Amino acid sequence: MKKILAIFMLGFVLFLAACGTDGDASDPKGEKTASADAESTSDQSENTDEKQVVTFWHSMGGAGQEALNAIVDSYNNSQDKVQVNAEYQGSYDEALTKFNSVAGTDSSPTIIQTFEIGTMSMINSGTILPIQELIDAEGYDMSGLEENIINYYSLDGTFYSMPFNSSTPVMYYNKDAFKAANLDPETPPETFEEVEEASQAIVKANPDMKGFALQAYGWLYEQLLANQGALLLNNDNGRTDTPTEIGWTEEEGKSIFEWVKRMVDDETFANYGTNGDNMVAGFLAGDVAMFLQSSASSREVIDNAPFEVGIAFLPHPEAKKREGVVIGGASLWMIDGKPEEETKAAWDFMKYLQTPEIQAEWHVGTGYFAINPAAYDEELVVEAHEEMPQLKVTVDQLQATTSSFATQGALMDMIPEGRKIIETALEMVYNGGEVDDAYRTAVEQFNTAIEQANAARGN
Repeated sequence: MKKILAIFMLGFVLFLAACGTDGDASDPKGEKTASADAESTSDQSENTDEKQVVTFWHSMGGAGQEALNAIVDSYNNSQDKVQVNAEYQGSYDEALTKFNSVAGTDSSPTIIQTFEIGTMSMINSGTILPIQELIDAEGYDMSGLEENIINYYSLDGTFYSMPFNSSTPVMYYNKDAFKAANLDPETPPETFEEVEEASQAIVKANPDMKGFALQAYGWLYEQLLANQGALLLNNDNGRTDTPTEIGWTEEEGKSIFEWVKRMVDDETFANYGTNGDNMVAGFLAGDVAMFLQSSASSREVIDNAPFEVGIAFLPHPEAKKREGVVIGGASLWMIDGKPEEETKAAWDFMKYLQTPEIQAEWHVGTGYFAINPAAYDEELVVEAHEEMPQLKVTVDQLQATTSSFATQGALMDMIPEGRKIIETALEMVYNGGEVDDAYRTAVEQFNTAIEQANAARGN
């Protein structure tokens, strides 16, 4: 148990060192920009002359970077044929910009970590080697991975990349504030309407505390749609054909705007705009009792809160059945055109990352899911879940997700732009704007972005 606590504290200290910068596009607390001198110790090996070198570009900072470095070091020390050099490249966007500037040259990495919404961009780039070719050549079995992670990264039965750091959004809540408002801290709200009722009770009990906060963040909007069974894009979220317009109905899409508007009007909503760090800080300071954020924030929030933290499933409209969540985070891409031995070495490393023992270390050290669910049976994880049961709630939500096109997630290269459009619309409502105006503008701009993306590809 002491070992688990030590791991938690070390991870938190390292996380704090990386705070105060922008997070990634799908998981705002999972990857943080780190300083240039915080690169992996693995790329400073004293002797790589007799080993096949694999260059691994990643975007993990803070606790994630420390956990990743430890795993890379363990791999390098486990055998004498391959040397993986893990090199931090900044945020996902920064890493992709660097990659695009060297793609097709000897300066490109062997492996690059890319966020999930970059999937179609990577496939369309012509610079990657689909790992399905390596799977087929070896007869390697990927069926043991987490089903709902496979559902996102397997396209028509083809794996283009290796799933790695995966997370989903959850609802964090202040159990002490619930008790003070005569709410049951062990029965958190499940629906939009229950969140509103709890918020009203909390504000009534403590006028200095708001009830609920929702970061103006496109990823969270997508998740609240999926939890209703709604699509982000038509043509089955872009999985059966190229999308041509939005996939959600007005009832589904507007329900999220209307939910927030009701709480803005009754003064129970805390407006942090697009700033997720300020929202977390507000929660820890006791300024707001509930908020939605990535499950990868679990460690930071629980370890740093001066009160008991609860974690609950993502809420949904009362009139809709809960469908579940879409995987966020990133996967690892094999770059094409490398020597055969270098590719084989990188593939060996990717397989190493999948093992239950390594995934157990990754889950406990970061809060990300284990892509191999067998990791949850490892003693390290069993002890961690006993010490911090909130971590298990995040896993339970993922495994309770109903598989559908909605929860598989959307695929298109314009999604980053679409997220910005939604964020602007949400902020309009947060600042007193009318739902109809904000929603109509968002839909028009979203559809225009889809049309322009298709036109750029000649579709």
